[in-house]
Amino acid sequence: MKTLAAVPVKDLENAKQRLVPVFSPEERRALARTMLEDVLDALGEASLDRVLVVTRDPEVIALARQHHASVLEEPENRGHTEAVALAQRMAADTGAQRFLTIPGDVPQVTPQEIATLVAAAPAGPGVVFVPSRSGFGTNGVLLSPPDLMRLKFGEPSFANHLIAARRGGLDPVILSLPGLGLDIDGPEDLRTLLENERKTRSRRLIQTLGLASCRGWTEP
Repeated sequence: MKTLAAVPVKDLENAKQRLVPVFSPEERRALARTMLEDVLDALGEASLDRVLVVTRDPEVIALARQHHASVLEEPENRGHTEAVALAQRMAADTGAQRFLTIPGDVPQVTPQEIATLVAAAPAGPGVVFVPSRSGFGTNGVLLSPPDLMRLKFGEPSFANHLIAARRGGLDPVILSLPGLGLDIDGPEDLRTLLENERKTRSRRLIQTLGLASCRGWTEP
């Protein structure tokens, strides 16, 4: 079955505001870009039918094309939920049978986790959810078909998605995937990323930035 995977990406210029106490604007921009590269690497190795980056940022557009991903340009930056809805419509319009979406700030996601998520799709109409590490957010969604239900992100989206799916008569599959579950938002997430043995671009970048000298940072 044809699967389209969508990655919504906001403008890099204003990325990762919760990391302001730790990183400069240039460092936050570099981290957001590097995390997206890690995500696109994993998606590219997962042998999906199509990978789509939803953005309006010219730098992100160029990066997506370097990684052989398609681009869906937004007229304006309206947020994660609206970007996913736009990609869902495109997936349905282009004949995809399944729609996968993950964020661009989960650098520890692996091709194997993505394959596990896709393989968990029910034979008929159904949905698979992957919660964030906190349990409040939704870091992965697989819908079959793509327009099966409306998605709305922002904590507590995981609980809200479960309620919405069940009200729609669905029996959602829930997967716990540690790499996909780790979205990098605050300084505490950086510590978890550094403790992970998987050598991603993002982990190497954080090590290079010398966090021991950053305000408010304590080495693990």
